[in-house]
Amino acid sequence: MHEASLAGGILQLVEDSARLNHFTRVTLLRLEVGKLANVDLQALQFSLAAIAPGTLLDGAHFEFEEPEGQAWCMTCSQTVPLPERGMPCPQCAGYQLQPTGGTGLRVIDMLVAD
Repeated sequence: MHEASLAGGILQLVEDSARLNHFTRVTLLRLEVGKLANVDLQALQFSLAAIAPGTLLDGAHFEFEEPEGQAWCMTCSQTVPLPERGMPCPQCAGYQLQPTGGTGLRVIDMLVAD
């Protein structure tokens, strides 16, 4: 379960930001988790909740945005929706797809308190 490691990285990012910007806690943390990011959203939510007590994330509310997957089809030269990796192109049924969207995990923003 690499989501626990991802949660630890998110906490580290928050702690680094707190040192630079002088805040003591986060009340809202918004994350973008793309549909093609290979992240189990429920496992990430659980991991964040598990590490939050006693940290800057203690009591924080977590919100998640899940952008749809998108890919460039090298066969038909179209940008197409891609609901999950390994699916064929919905235009030509080809499998030469390069994901171009919905692949990332990032912090969108956070609401903080002194």
